[in-house]
Amino acid sequence: MNYLIDTHILLWSLFSPQKLPKKVKFILTDSKNTINVSLISLWEISLKYSLRKLEVNKKALDLIPKSVEEMGFIFLSPQPEELIQFYQLPHLHKDPFDRLLVWQAIRNKLIFISLDEQVVDYSKFGLQIYRF
Repeated sequence: MNYLIDTHILLWSLFSPQKLPKKVKFILTDSKNTINVSLISLWEISLKYSLRKLEVNKKALDLIPKSVEEMGFIFLSPQPEELIQFYQLPHLHKDPFDRLLVWQAIRNKLIFISLDEQVVDYSKFGLQIYRF
């Protein structure tokens, strides 16, 4: 299966794996699955860190890209078509980062792993979501 993980799932995977439910840990570590991390998540993490909305050791923050690769996750770049056609996604969620992640999941036919209850509303627009 092919998945895209929400930013909080990425952060928990890296810094607080005890917060991940067993089923999610299994998905993330199953070699049959492809786990995608959007570059949008890295942007979100960096922005929230700079605004002091995220407490992470600066050294650990700088190592996130390397850590993601070491975990066997794949970086997903937003494509020009995804960005220009983003207007097609209804405004059911206020957070632009989450909306972009949802749009990437829809466009790339990826199962989105998130705890965010607001993204469930996008299932009627083609979002496949794994909630726990």
